[in-house]
Amino acid sequence: MRRLVLGGLVVLAAVVLTPAALGGNYVVLYKQQALPANAGSAIEKAGGSVVQTWPEIGVVIASSSSASFRETLLKDSRVENASATAGFATRVSPLETEADGPPAGDLTNVPAVDSAEPLFPLQWDMRQISTPAAHAITGGSPSVVVADLDTGLNFTHPDIAPNYDPTHSADCTSGSPAPLSEPNDLNGHGTHTAGTIAAAANGIGIVGVAPRVKIAGLKTSNDAGYFFPEAVVCSFMFAGNTHVDVTNNSYFADPFLFNCHNDPAQQAIWKAESRAIRYAITQGVTVVAAAGNFSDDLAHPTQDVTSPDFPPGSEEERAIRNNCVVIPVEVAGVIGVSATGVHRQKSYYSNYGSGAIDVAAPGGDRLQVDPAQGAVNGRVLSTWPSYLPCSRREVDPVEPTAVYCYLQGTSMASPHVAGLAGLIVSRFGDSGSPQNGKLQPGQVESIIQQTADPTACPDDLTFYAPFPSVSNDAPQTCTGGAGYNDWYGNGIVNAYAAVTHTAG
Repeated sequence: MRRLVLGGLVVLAAVVLTPAALGGNYVVLYKQQALPANAGSAIEKAGGSVVQTWPEIGVVIASSSSASFRETLLKDSRVENASATAGFATRVSPLETEADGPPAGDLTNVPAVDSAEPLFPLQWDMRQISTPAAHAITGGSPSVVVADLDTGLNFTHPDIAPNYDPTHSADCTSGSPAPLSEPNDLNGHGTHTAGTIAAAANGIGIVGVAPRVKIAGLKTSNDAGYFFPEAVVCSFMFAGNTHVDVTNNSYFADPFLFNCHNDPAQQAIWKAESRAIRYAITQGVTVVAAAGNFSDDLAHPTQDVTSPDFPPGSEEERAIRNNCVVIPVEVAGVIGVSATGVHRQKSYYSNYGSGAIDVAAPGGDRLQVDPAQGAVNGRVLSTWPSYLPCSRREVDPVEPTAVYCYLQGTSMASPHVAGLAGLIVSRFGDSGSPQNGKLQPGQVESIIQQTADPTACPDDLTFYAPFPSVSNDAPQTCTGGAGYNDWYGNGIVNAYAAVTHTAG
């Protein structure tokens, strides 16, 4: 997806580089999902240098200042395409904008008590998906790892630190994984999504959907908040090779919001990203992704007016068709998530689309406010770096460094489902997987879908009339029945139903 959703709207190489410095990077895609033995020397002869090789998917991240680098590379018949990444970055938006299940597994599961968290009364989102009841059964297993691909992670935050996993964390902004050091999240988006996934049940602040699992941070954007393709590929490859169990992806990936298969300028990038995502899935990684915040029907796109994001001011209007897709949400095997507000209605900004949306989850909606349910401003409350400003913040009454912020967006919805995936793997995981010894992505997805609360299209769409598609100004429509429709997919996720889903 292209734009991260900090509080309203979503979006996206071993040294942290500035956007200008990243201008010399290229994604080199080989026709075979493998690399020839002389790939490195061929790139050097073409006037470049190798930043990182990914032989598992036939991709090289290279750097070159030569104007003829791409043209020279394409003379190699083994190279399918090569694309410079300088103009292909996405930036986080400013704030506001019944089937049988598996048997219980043998992983250690520890219950959690949500009411012990002082700010839990403000977590309407957790009550909407029945996490208190689920946590009475399991808060997750510390042998399960959820990785958050985002702007970084304030892993010393008092509500994140108890669950932080440095082994499965990395800084991928150069295109090559490097150790994650603090401070690394200078945006806040990543810390917010991570808290929804796995804020600890420790009597401080809030509680996450899976408060006993381990949370890893994969920094996929630079400090300016731009997600370049090399970082996206790196993050998925690192997740796959280290066998994390789940990834959360609250962004859309380059080169554009909609990536068109017949555009040669985009082809190498979207194919490399797709290969990396599919590789992670084959390694046992359940991939969850936000749908985006443009009020768009992803199944019937007509134009894109928001891309490219980088450099600022370069976006242009272009016609698109169904051969244009949003990555990662529309990649096969990825669990796509739309957003709801406190009244269990689709959030006004949330994208939708038949085939793209698997389930819905709380993302917040400033127009759906209910103080009686704890939705004092309609948004989702989660962890936030104490060193960053937030206009709507809460602080733990005892621990002043435990800061929290209210945001809305499908970026906030996706981590609820990623956390739920962590609970499911914790509850039902066993030693049957050849990859990571846990429940496999298809099984996790099946349980999430089968246990969601069916949610029908609204009878009256008047609420959505002032919010047509950002891209083409088309009115929002909802089609399908309660069992499946293009707004809620299979329904709003239900954590209790998921962790009590048994064979029978």
